[in-house]
Order: sequence, then structure tokens, then C-alpha cells
Amino acid sequence: MNNYRGGFRMPNNTLLLLIVFFTIGLFLHYRGKSQPVVAFWENVKSIFSEDNSSRDNPYKVPEPGSYDTLASDTQPSRNPEGSKDSQKTTSSLKEKLNRQEEEISDAELMRIVNDSDFFLPAIGSNDQLVRRVGYTLKYVEKYELPAWVAYVLQQDQINGKEERENQFIPDPAVRTGTAVSNDYTRSGYDRGHLAPAADFKNSYQVMKETFYMSNICPQEPQFNRGIWLELEKLVRAWAYKYQKIYVVTGPVLEPGLPTIGRSNRVAVPRQFYKVVLYVNPPYVKGIAFLMDNKPSKASLASFVVPIDKVESLTGVDFFPRLPDSIENRVEKRSQAGEWYRM
Repeated sequence: MNNYRGGFRMPNNTLLLLIVFFTIGLFLHYRGKSQPVVAFWENVKSIFSEDNSSRDNPYKVPEPGSYDTLASDTQPSRNPEGSKDSQKTTSSLKEKLNRQEEEISDAELMRIVNDSDFFLPAIGSNDQLVRRVGYTLKYVEKYELPAWVAYVLQQDQINGKEERENQFIPDPAVRTGTAVSNDYTRSGYDRGHLAPAADFKNSYQVMKETFYMSNICPQEPQFNRGIWLELEKLVRAWAYKYQKIYVVTGPVLEPGLPTIGRSNRVAVPRQFYKVVLYVNPPYVKGIAFLMDNKPSKASLASFVVPIDKVESLTGVDFFPRLPDSIENRVEKRSQAGEWYRM
């Protein structure tokens, strides 16, 4: 039977269904557009127009480098090829690629980090070094203080049940002798730890060794029991969070410091620092704190400084075993926001 009505042929069912589904599809695709008809027409024109994908797109986000830490808003160069500006751009891109090629592999970085002395600052031939089970320090006889105390802090170290005994004793490992506990008598200063006893609660031996006077500095009581204690707690929280970090702590030693002591002239530092490094290849980050030896109600974040600044104040070269490209980048940047609970 022919489907004619008034000279017009009705479409068959299959064609009718195709038209219905196509119409529904267009409606669903363009219904969210503010101008659906215009959008549809532009898409149709693009099918028959030339390919524009090769043109510069100023809205495209630049691809970050493998070690970039900050975003860039730089747009593609619009200078013609061969111009001086174009040559400068090409040169800078080559330099950037060369710097990236200098970056070492994750495996090589891990090999460096696993070295037993990786966490130590640079050591001179005449430095008086004392190595303990849990930490290493450099002692400076002139001030009767350590220049720094360095150690690895791991999650399991802070989960122990050992209790401190508070027996401060001279350090027999220091060949020139150390301060004694009586040097602090009636001085008005606390015997402040650099490597805290609470960082080694899993070992009776290591905790006991933190009470050697080579690990002790004069600290104003409300500083030692206040903001300095809060910083120590924060570092332990990082050890728990990150499982393993590297810590270097010390006083800022400088000429003209006041002294205390009956048997020895023990310098009283005006400032203390703490430097922390986290390495989990390819990620490496560091942070430093610089604090005056006095009470403070300020936030810990307000004491954050670049590691470079602590190096310039103390003359200590931190983490010299890191490849230069990584060391330079890490030591220029201390960002509280990059660290847990800051």
C-alpha cells in the first residue's frame, strides 16, 4: 500500500525515528548554551573552515617543568622568528632545559639520602665532632656550646615509653671539656635541649645521651618552656606525619655574647634556629625557623625564614650532600603552607 496523502509521501518509520533522535541529541547538547542557535552554526562552519589548532592560544595554561614550584602567567612569544627578542626567548628555553637535564634521577637521589652522614652540615678538618647513637654535634670550645646538633627523626622514635631522668652531666666525648650543670646555677637560664629528649622516647640510651651538656644551651625559661617547646612538638608532629625527616638545631654564635658560669664561661645566645628537611624522591622540601631567645606569643609561622638566611647568620652549610640544583632551590624557599599543621 502506498503512503500517499494529497500527493505527499510520508516518511517511513526508520527515517522518522532518526530525525527524532537527532533532534533530541541537538537539544541535549546545546541546551546549556546561552545562544544555542549561534553555537550550532559556529560548529557547522568549523567543519568546513581551515584548522585553527596551530594558532597561539593565550588562554592555555603553561605546562609546568618537572621541578617548578610556582605557576607562571607567561604567554607565548609573539615576536617574529629571527628577532633579538625571539633569540633571547630561545636561549632562555635552552637554559631551562639544560637545568632540567642536570636534575638527578630519583634512584640517585635516594642513594645520596641513604648515606649515613647525609643529614650533617659541612664539616671542617679542625671541627670537634661528637657522634652519638641518636645524633651528631659540632662543639665549639670558645663558646662552650654546640654550633649545631643534627639527627634523623623517624616516626617510631617518638612513640616509645621511656621517661626522662633529668640528669645533666658533662660530656666525656668532648676532648676540651664541656660546661657543667653548676654553670647554670642562679644564672636565670634554663638548661635548654637542642636535640629534645622527647624525640627519642623509644630508646633509654639515646634519651639519656640528650642530657650531656654538649647538647645544652642557656635559654630564657619562658622561651624554653613556651614557643621553643611548641616548635619541638610541631617537629615531632611532622615526623609522625612524614615518617622520616632530618633536623639540624643550634644557637647563633657570634662575638660579644654575654656569658654565665662558675667553672666555665658559657655563652648565652641571642637567637636559636631549627632547620628541617623532608626527602621523598622526587619531592624535597625544607624549612627553617629563627627565634630570639625570649618569650613570644607569636605564631610559629611568623618565625619561618629561608634556610639561606640561617646559613648567612651562622656560617653553617646545611645539607651539602644534596645536588647543588636541589640544594639551592630548597634553601631559598621556606613556605609554612607547604608543611603539615602550619
